[in-house]
Amino acid sequence: MSMDTITIRQGKAEDIDAITQIEKECFPAAEAADRVAFESRMEVFPECFFVAELDNTVVGFINGAVIDGMFIEDEMYENAKLHCPEGRYQAVFGIDVKPEFQGHHIASRLMERLISYAEMCGRKGVVLTCKEALFPFYSRFGFQNLGKSQSVHGGAVWYDMIKYLEK
Repeated sequence: MSMDTITIRQGKAEDIDAITQIEKECFPAAEAADRVAFESRMEVFPECFFVAELDNTVVGFINGAVIDGMFIEDEMYENAKLHCPEGRYQAVFGIDVKPEFQGHHIASRLMERLISYAEMCGRKGVVLTCKEALFPFYSRFGFQNLGKSQSVHGGAVWYDMIKYLEK
């Protein structure tokens, strides 16, 4: 597979089935967002939803609301209406790539696209929570670990990370 054949584009409502399936393949049930959450997110902040497509098939995606604070609160995953269009930070709620397509830099391209969008919008930074094993991946983009998160999402241990953006 060539990186040139992967297209990163804005997500659409028609992508919800594929997105929901990919989420189920990438996260444990306790952590995975469901179809209703994705429909709500797509409705409220479609501009912050990008998909990776190969041969007209969605193989990955990234999404997240804009928030005013530096930390993602668990309630934000379920309540898309907490999206703050004029907020200072772009949050990343999830970045997923179908398992059979992992290792081909698709997640990196999705992350680069969301960071680019956040810069274009004049955001102060991009924030996310992740598990410790993902520190090396996010640090490649300039994310800094802010320590253990207060999140208890899915019963996992999460860490807050931030990438400050240049103005």
